[in-house]
Amino acid sequence: MKKYIKIYLFVLVICIPISSHAWGLLGHRIVGQIASSYITQKTKSEIIKILGFESLAMASNWPDFIKSDPSFKYLSLWHYVNIKSGLTFNEVDSALKEDTTTNAFTKTNFLINELKKNKLLPTEKKIFYLRLLIHIIGDLHQPMHLGKIEDRGGNAIKVKWFNDDVNLHQIWDEKLISFQELSYTEYAASINNTTIEQRSTWQKQTLTQWMFDTYQLSEKVYASTIPDSRLDFGYNFKFIAALNDQLLKGGVHLAGVLNDIFK
Repeated sequence: MKKYIKIYLFVLVICIPISSHAWGLLGHRIVGQIASSYITQKTKSEIIKILGFESLAMASNWPDFIKSDPSFKYLSLWHYVNIKSGLTFNEVDSALKEDTTTNAFTKTNFLINELKKNKLLPTEKKIFYLRLLIHIIGDLHQPMHLGKIEDRGGNAIKVKWFNDDVNLHQIWDEKLISFQELSYTEYAASINNTTIEQRSTWQKQTLTQWMFDTYQLSEKVYASTIPDSRLDFGYNFKFIAALNDQLLKGGVHLAGVLNDIFK
């Protein structure tokens, strides 16, 4: 009996972190898969030197997997930015620039700057920083990662997904994506349709600009969600285009950042 209890607890411990992943396993892998189609050959070669043949899609989930290790607990603040509601672009821009605390904005800038010192960094740091950057850029396209501090990015807003008790953050982390019933490669292939002009426009955006786009979607999500309500087919129909747009932009932005680092 004790043997079965130990096995149950082991499985439970493994499963708990997965339920709280940003974008979930699929979402991050979709972003990484899309990005891999737009990196240059030079960028690809430099990434292989760091990660070996671990793909961007597979590397993207590592920062969530290590949450189970207490020594990496300090990284939890790196995954999101809390922004109060009702701000203009200039107000968001000022708030981000004035905020020197640990968050996804300050740490994305930090990681980019560090990785540009590529030849001066030890291998362990390059691997660590690159995996984090791949993941956090994905996070910054999930609207609840730019949510309100008072509800912890939607974690405190209880809703039902069909008949399951969940919260708003979980809806955007995983429920909407898994509802499409596609593998990450199938999902990436189904939405990865961009023009050169579109990619060029997105990749010219500053970090603040594409974070503001995510923030605006966050505002729409909050305005459209009634606490304790039941979300189902109608919610999926309303937001699936926006969800796919964010995943696609995440991949294109990630590719642009990596190409700039390793140019």
